[in-house]
Amino acid sequence: MNRVAITGIGVKIPEAEIPNEELVASFNEWVGRENRKREKCGEEPLKESSVAFIEHASGVKSRHVIAADGILDPDRMAPRIPRRSNEELSVMAEFGVASARQAIEDAGVDPAGIDMVICAASHQQRNYPAMSIEIQKELGTSGAAFDMSLGCSSAAAGLHVATNLVRSGAQKRVLVVTPEIISGHLNFRDRQTHFIFGDASASVIVEPLAEGETRPGRLEVLDTGTWTQFSNAIRSNFGFLNRASQEDTSIVEMADNLIVQLGNKVFKEVTVAGHHFIVQFLAEHGLDPHGIRRFWLHQANARMNAMILRMALGHDADQDRAPLVLDRLGNTAAAGAIVAMKENHADLKPGDYGLLCAFGAGYSIGGALMRMM
Repeated sequence: MNRVAITGIGVKIPEAEIPNEELVASFNEWVGRENRKREKCGEEPLKESSVAFIEHASGVKSRHVIAADGILDPDRMAPRIPRRSNEELSVMAEFGVASARQAIEDAGVDPAGIDMVICAASHQQRNYPAMSIEIQKELGTSGAAFDMSLGCSSAAAGLHVATNLVRSGAQKRVLVVTPEIISGHLNFRDRQTHFIFGDASASVIVEPLAEGETRPGRLEVLDTGTWTQFSNAIRSNFGFLNRASQEDTSIVEMADNLIVQLGNKVFKEVTVAGHHFIVQFLAEHGLDPHGIRRFWLHQANARMNAMILRMALGHDADQDRAPLVLDRLGNTAAAGAIVAMKENHADLKPGDYGLLCAFGAGYSIGGALMRMM
């Protein structure tokens, strides 16, 4: 069995930024309009949002989106992303290619030497042709490609698959691409979720190490793991059967088909599951959380991450031990932990352990134990 390393990491963050203040102003303007209608009908008024509520609930202060136009318009409250022709590179593939090219440059490899592309993301722009195959064509990689999705654990699950394919010798070099355009599937009129997410694209290249080989500054992947348990607490009902379930097939009702999340329930259940996964996964390798120099956790909720590590370590972990990027980027779904790793791994010393761990809808958890070479 081959030893395996991440030899390249790439990240693309969109330029457009929306701070909490602007998001709240737009949301409250819409709430005011709705409440005037509700008052006439004798209906219960909607609650306004606030910067204080958002930052306490999530730790998010701002987010970047692939297209800001339309999101802050109370008449629309959704990004305006024009449809492209079938002959043009699709939006999601373009976003994935942007981070993939960085990973390829970071690894110093020829795209033709990559013999598999996995597009691992919480949402896919379409069912087929696979997004990964379109990315493969644009990059000029060889071999094959396929899509996979496991909510916010998608990138960790993709890394799990890539690592084991390379370790077994089935593939020589695998590119895992995670282009997350969450703003396109977010209900900006839902007080519980409108502030959580942002867009980001992240990619990693996984390849084998020769016997005795070391690559200074790179992370060797010692092992990966996954865990799932069904839950409706985070759900998206959008799919190919939506049209068939309605009398008027020319219209697809969107409100119930966007992201729905039971925040408090998710917080409690995922915190416990995340802590249990980390402790058990490390124990399988004769380690405990105290032996991990850096944690790259899913960038969803600052309080959740803090509580998971407090339970695991017995004390609070600082920004150096468990860096956050969600305060300025929001929850970038499966890309978030990779972004945190990209920005916070170069200072590790040879032999230092790092743990990437993401958790999301499903419930699903994915982890990777790594060591700096």
